[in-house]
Amino acid sequence: MAEARGGAMGPLVGAIDQGTSSTRFLVFNAKTAELLSYHQVEIQQKFPKEGWVEQDPKEILQSVYECVEKTCEKLKQLNVDIASIKAVGVCNQRETTVVWDKRTGEPLYNALVWLDLRTQSTVERLLKKIPGHNKSFFKNKTGLPLSTYFSAVKLCWLLDNVKEVRQAVQERRALFGTIDTWLIWSLTGGKNGGVHCTDVTNASRTMLFNIHSLEWDTELCKFFGIPMEILPKVRSSSEIYGLMKISLTLSSGALTGVPISGCLGDQSAALVGQMCFKDGQAKNTYGTGCFLLCNTGQKPAISEHGLLTTVAYKMGRDKPVYYALEGSVAIAGAVVRWLRDNLGIAKSSSEVEKLAAEVGTSYGCYFVPAFSGLYAPYWEPSARGIICGLTQFTNKNHIAFAALEAVCFQTREILDAMNKDCGIPLRQLQVDGGMTNNKILMQLQADILCIPVVKPSMPETTALGAAMAAGAAEGVGVWSLNPADFTAVTSERFEPQINPEESEYRYTRWKKAVQKSMGWETTEPQVDGETSIFCSLPLGFFIMNSLLMLIGAKYISGNCK
Repeated sequence: MAEARGGAMGPLVGAIDQGTSSTRFLVFNAKTAELLSYHQVEIQQKFPKEGWVEQDPKEILQSVYECVEKTCEKLKQLNVDIASIKAVGVCNQRETTVVWDKRTGEPLYNALVWLDLRTQSTVERLLKKIPGHNKSFFKNKTGLPLSTYFSAVKLCWLLDNVKEVRQAVQERRALFGTIDTWLIWSLTGGKNGGVHCTDVTNASRTMLFNIHSLEWDTELCKFFGIPMEILPKVRSSSEIYGLMKISLTLSSGALTGVPISGCLGDQSAALVGQMCFKDGQAKNTYGTGCFLLCNTGQKPAISEHGLLTTVAYKMGRDKPVYYALEGSVAIAGAVVRWLRDNLGIAKSSSEVEKLAAEVGTSYGCYFVPAFSGLYAPYWEPSARGIICGLTQFTNKNHIAFAALEAVCFQTREILDAMNKDCGIPLRQLQVDGGMTNNKILMQLQADILCIPVVKPSMPETTALGAAMAAGAAEGVGVWSLNPADFTAVTSERFEPQINPEESEYRYTRWKKAVQKSMGWETTEPQVDGETSIFCSLPLGFFIMNSLLMLIGAKYISGNCK
């Protein structure tokens, strides 16, 4: 990152990186792609019931304001002129669903996070309407299976269960959006003329979007019961959407008038940031979840092995659209957080790495962190997390190692599916995301994949991708996307260090554990989160009758004395 430097230094581009666990605002030099400064704020996740995951949209927005303000202050301390910031890009957690009132600017309910499982009963109800109860019925249009993961079913649940949302829709004052839409609308004026839009990459994750025509699909909206007037306008990933109107709560208002000109879902942003612009190039991002994307060019490839087809990017209104195959894992970094916050076996994420390093093996212990069911390649919402292979010898170090290993095994499953779909095995894996700082994890990943793992020295590739899209937009033009102009990227390389037979043995055991994790849940948890023996009527009658017979027998025996 840049140290103090004087005066002007050419055009800069900012990136809002709004993730599941935190928000950041980062500023890059448009000529060198050097990261100059950033600020990060953690975001609270709420778990009101088992399987429910929510966030406060206003807290998310406020975190963006705070990050922008603090980063601008840091730049001033470095003697960098913030007037050099020529554009801002947005990258965001995808599928997370917000509905708000366009007249007041107030959210009508908490954001339903992509991990949320409350919509399982909604999915089951919708499946009954599909011939043969086929989860993949809409895959040719959307690239996606019917799942709790995507925005359409979350929006269905809000319409069915939240009176305020239903009423606002009826009164034509409701707007729907994923996090990018909520932020762009709010940052460009909100109720005072905010721009209601999304980009093709985020739209492709809703299950309401036709990935071939690049339009909202009337048939899909009708199936899900969603009025099309609440949907945002779909734009390319790189164009000027509107100008920043910084909140009055901020002292500087530094970026007022700066165009927001880039928008990509976080995984597409990482693909761009890793410069995977050619067919067959792939990257894996290790964040809250784990997401492996492979660029498949200008034609969408429909997976036969449990992967998603998604829009990779469209870098301008008149530019072609590119597609990707994607394998999505729900729980990656979240398992480390769970070990820290729920089990308390470590005080920090780095301590989990230290615990794993002390033993260097799981000692036959396998961890399947299916806290939100299993995503690719299974799409099995009934699965739940298990730890198996425990012995009296197993300790917290082995569990920490097994947790890291689980992230790598899940990536291996996705890579196997991708190799089958593409027909050409990947020779190396490009990686990014917060978890890549964990060297034990990166070495484990190389060992389990039996191919090299390559990590760029500048790991902020997701934010970089959003900055590239913003800086390259027509009307901004400060960032070249010509491969010949790219600065050489330095990277760290992890080579496999175990023999393939050992890797295969461990992977086979892992797959056995995965099978044991399936079939635990079929519907939503109980409303009160508790299970009572009286919830079963036959059992309840049996117990009540038994109690009455006992009381009666005691009464009779008492009278006979």
